[in-house]
Amino acid sequence: MNLFDDAVAFSQAHEVDWPREPHDALDAWGVHNTDPPPWNCLLGPVHARGPVSGVVLREGRLVRSWGEADRADLTFSVAKTYLGLLAGVAHARGLLPDPHEPVAKRLPGIGFDSPHNRRVTWAHLFEQTSEWEGSCFGIPDTVDRYRSVSHDPRPAAGVKGAARPLLSPGSFWEYNDVRINQLSLALLHLFQRPLPAVFQASILQPLGANSNFTWQGYDHSWVDFPASGTAGAQRVASVPGGSHWGGGVSISARDQALIGQLMLQDGHWGKAGQSVSLLPAHWLRRMRQPCGLAPFYGWLTWLNPGGSAFPGAGAESFLMVGAGGNYVWVDPLQQTVVVVRWLEPASFAGFVERIQSALAG
Repeated sequence: MNLFDDAVAFSQAHEVDWPREPHDALDAWGVHNTDPPPWNCLLGPVHARGPVSGVVLREGRLVRSWGEADRADLTFSVAKTYLGLLAGVAHARGLLPDPHEPVAKRLPGIGFDSPHNRRVTWAHLFEQTSEWEGSCFGIPDTVDRYRSVSHDPRPAAGVKGAARPLLSPGSFWEYNDVRINQLSLALLHLFQRPLPAVFQASILQPLGANSNFTWQGYDHSWVDFPASGTAGAQRVASVPGGSHWGGGVSISARDQALIGQLMLQDGHWGKAGQSVSLLPAHWLRRMRQPCGLAPFYGWLTWLNPGGSAFPGAGAESFLMVGAGGNYVWVDPLQQTVVVVRWLEPASFAGFVERIQSALAG
């Protein structure tokens, strides 16, 4: 019997209770349902999901896969970490030299120009302390205020969607989606290219990932860029950092594992017998440094200080997490990347316990 059989069986017995076909019961699928009207609706496309699926890599080698590991499914907020990786690509190209620079200094006219928002830096957006104020593609930031997520140990201080008084940028941590979408819009303006194309060319293709990856925007999240130099005018979709209101990243569990392995290797990847750098090592290490206001979070990456945020996982572990039970767990000490999808979140600790037993066996 494979050592991971128990963990696989446990995951399959604890599938999230979301319907596999979202349009069969939209009121029981997704996270938009908890938003105050009129934001409790989908604004972008969604599609049917597969069963509980997963991949385990150890020292870069595949040791187990199950379910439909090659199926491209929605990842929800795992896509936030992908925005962090794209910011690393921008940094390497000189497009984002100083993450502590106010966004408005480099990108005026896209929503960072008010006296309050002028103080928002890239780093604030990465660590989710920006307190950015406004609407992104018609969705006001108030929708995300008083947001509570299961891995935030603090209790909710108010009713979600209520107008929590804003604090100075950098002085309050709050998990969000509207501000993340504003970050995605800013990165689009930095690259002047569709973010999915940049992600595909800079990360997925060098990793040898499958071609079934997509990253879709909302029905109305289009941005027009005028002609510049030799480039003609173009209309580009600004993509969300999740699937809260639909859209977002669809990718396979196997490709998610490759991305986790790239992060584990600090941006280095073997190619033709040689190691090439796809992302700056210092950027990947910075993504794993804890936020002073929320030590369980880095730059668009979940952390596990003291092993308390994700019980059973090592304290050095870092994770990409999305709604619907989407997890990419990276354990540097054990040189392991574990992907599991559509697992009931309350059962993640039990799954981790069984994976740990298999790794120790």
